[in-house]
Amino acid sequence: MQTSADATDPQTEAPPRRVALLGNPNTGKTTLFNRLSGLRHKTSNFPGTTLEARVGHLRMPSTAPTTSGRSPAPESPSSVELIDLPGIYSLELDQTEARICRDVLGGRGAPLGEAVGEPEALLIVVDATNLARNLVLVGEALRRRLPTVVALNMIDLARRRGIRVDPEVLSARLGCEAVAISARTGEGLDSLRRALACPRLANHTPPGDVEGVLAWADDLASAIAAGNREDDRLTDRADRVLTHPLLGTVAFALIMAGLFWLLFSVAQYPMGWIDAAFAALAEGIAAVMAEGVLRELLSQGVVGGIGATVVFLPQIALLFFCIALLEDTGYLARAAFVMDRVLRPFGLPGHSFVPLLSSHACALPGIMATRAIPDRRQRLATILVAPFMTCSARLPVYVLLTTVLFRDRPALAALAFVGCYVLGILAGVLSALVARRTILRGRARHMAMELPTYKVPSLRTAALTTYDRALVFLKKAGTNILAICIVLWWLSAYPTVPPPPRATELRAQAASSPADAAPLLAEADRLERAHAAARSFAGRLGHVVQPVLAPIGCDWQLSVAVVTSFAAREVFVSTLSVVVTGETDAEAEGVLDRLAAARRGDGTPLFSGAVCWALLVYYVLAMQCLPTLAVTARESGSWKWAALQLAWMSGLAYTLAAIVFAIAS
Repeated sequence: MQTSADATDPQTEAPPRRVALLGNPNTGKTTLFNRLSGLRHKTSNFPGTTLEARVGHLRMPSTAPTTSGRSPAPESPSSVELIDLPGIYSLELDQTEARICRDVLGGRGAPLGEAVGEPEALLIVVDATNLARNLVLVGEALRRRLPTVVALNMIDLARRRGIRVDPEVLSARLGCEAVAISARTGEGLDSLRRALACPRLANHTPPGDVEGVLAWADDLASAIAAGNREDDRLTDRADRVLTHPLLGTVAFALIMAGLFWLLFSVAQYPMGWIDAAFAALAEGIAAVMAEGVLRELLSQGVVGGIGATVVFLPQIALLFFCIALLEDTGYLARAAFVMDRVLRPFGLPGHSFVPLLSSHACALPGIMATRAIPDRRQRLATILVAPFMTCSARLPVYVLLTTVLFRDRPALAALAFVGCYVLGILAGVLSALVARRTILRGRARHMAMELPTYKVPSLRTAALTTYDRALVFLKKAGTNILAICIVLWWLSAYPTVPPPPRATELRAQAASSPADAAPLLAEADRLERAHAAARSFAGRLGHVVQPVLAPIGCDWQLSVAVVTSFAAREVFVSTLSVVVTGETDAEAEGVLDRLAAARRGDGTPLFSGAVCWALLVYYVLAMQCLPTLAVTARESGSWKWAALQLAWMSGLAYTLAAIVFAIAS
């Protein structure tokens, strides 16, 4: 593939040919798209849907012959624009994905809002190991009477299975180019590019009725594929274990445990580096800029806001990378099959398990992953309950409260930590059951899924998928969280108030006793920060809402932290550390000790056992993430679902936390 530097004069080269990329699920279509376009693609939504459209560009050979020996026509373009359509089994199905494909092929559903007609050509990807089923879609597509190229993918896997596929026979029977390729290894891609430079209109149109197309596909598959079709005994043995009701569930639990171990062990190192980098950047800005509002805004609001978002990126990227690898191996379809038995009693399909799994890193990509669920009611139910899954933003809250509850008892703290995850999962599936029995009542669509063959995963595909999803997260989540953090900084920093008398006395003592100045000045700074936080707009808001939060054990200090954490849960600990201890670093030495020993105005402990248990329950269940609400509104198509999500989760969290506080007290 040529780079953009190899392009001819833009004034003389022909405009790019628009080619629709079509294929069944699990045929390697996405892998082929990534191979052909690399990183030169743009992502948006198909009009009127939340399904993503990816449009990529690839450079074409200018004079090379096609696979049939002909030279490209003089008007052949120097580049091709690929539209990656959703994977479907048939163009005639009553599904959103099939409707999108029909619209695009008919010139009615161009992605990215571009006013263009129908594609000029088709590139259909078929699985060389399962031709009869794949050729059904080929037959339906050929009736569109568009120049077509058929890519016989996974040819390397077909050879290993003893299947001999003859692309020349297929090309002769269809009258269009058929190229044997392996998208995973890159075999045959140069021939495919040459075929795309001048695709031919098929000279054979399959029958129009369903039975005729099926018979046509079976006959054609028998004609072009021959050899000893060996049963893959290893695949059969693996499926007997991985799809077994009991053994499959155990295998799934072990694989997921390994996945989460990676998330919370490997990702901690880049997270630490990112955190340190942003801390150093904030200190550098504070050191070079003159004291004032602008310095505080940049160092605390802007840099702090961006850092609070980017610090979770390693976990999110690692999660998507591992999921992409699992999907490429063929295991993810088996896991969905197993989880369908577990989730179906709650009104959710097996397709829901990937979004719910992704939500344990962050609910934003988890909600976006619900696009793969065919049934709208099941998709909405999954969107509504995805934020119940414990995300990374909750972890600082869990660490603080379990540390206070079980100081010097790490085993019990770990057990409480696991209990938070379990409570979130139970709340999610039970809420889904309530939704499916009431507002989302309706017959559930049975999950129909073809189990793909086991394959060695493509690291390139996983890396490109991770890059795409990480970029989406940074663009759509980072900007929102940045704005929220700036607003929170302003609420916490203003209005400015005079220092408390005790802080003034300490500074006077430091001036008269230089030898003891350092600790006296540090204490004065701490008192001033705590005094300013209590009298800031955020602190005043805490006093206003304290009566509302009193049933779950909150005084005004805890109320400030709870209110600010509605923007993002992770600010709870940092807000509380400023209000209670006056420290800006929640991980500074002794801060957790001071928080644990903090007292209320009446002298009682701030964090009693009852308060800790109530807050744990509250933060497991509460909806406290404005970006998640925005994504829910966008993916569901209406703000009413986001409002319902906020009301249900917050009401459930408040009610159960109040019950727990009353019992524990």
